[in-house]
Amino acid sequence: MTMAECKPRGPCTGCACESEEAVVKKREEFEDEALVVKKREGGEEEDEQEEDVSAAAVDGVVDVERLLQELVDLTRSLLAEEVLDQQFTQLQQLQDESNPEFVLEVVSLFFEDSERLLEELTEFLAQDPIDYVAVDAHVHQLKGSSSSIGAQKVKTVCVKFRKCCEEEDREGCQKCLEQVKQEFSLVKNKLEHMFELEQKILAAGGSLPYPEEEEY
Repeated sequence: MTMAECKPRGPCTGCACESEEAVVKKREEFEDEALVVKKREGGEEEDEQEEDVSAAAVDGVVDVERLLQELVDLTRSLLAEEVLDQQFTQLQQLQDESNPEFVLEVVSLFFEDSERLLEELTEFLAQDPIDYVAVDAHVHQLKGSSSSIGAQKVKTVCVKFRKCCEEEDREGCQKCLEQVKQEFSLVKNKLEHMFELEQKILAAGGSLPYPEEEEY
């Protein structure tokens, strides 16, 4: 009798059908075990993902709070050092969630006008003779624009500058030009940093502390 013709009356031992049954059973056991392991690993991955999301959310809140505090501290210091005055605060009061870039737009125009005026003043003071009337007119414009955004130190130098123009003091005008360039560069760098902080806060899902909500 061949193995193919094996028809055991009791439990089959030592034949091909026993081997085939054992292989099938082991395969099924292996597949069941693999499925359990896969589900366990999948659950662990989901738990890890949830933990990562929670950690990211906490980090995001902390980051926004840090940026907000840095923004408040910067604004307070600029007011305390009289780089800016209350006119700047009044500009901020005109800004709200419906127009979050109002101050940025106004100040950007100030930057453009001031850079043009300073360049032209440099050219005027390099001439001989100097046209003090033209110089004074440019300084007057610079004084007005700096006053409109609250750039107090720039405005203060412009007052001295105009007096030098009135006295036709060439050396005094040159000194005032260098000083006003320095003050303009300072306020420009500080305000650009302020705007960068505001953009980071908004990008992180935070809201800006407008003067009516936060007193600087």
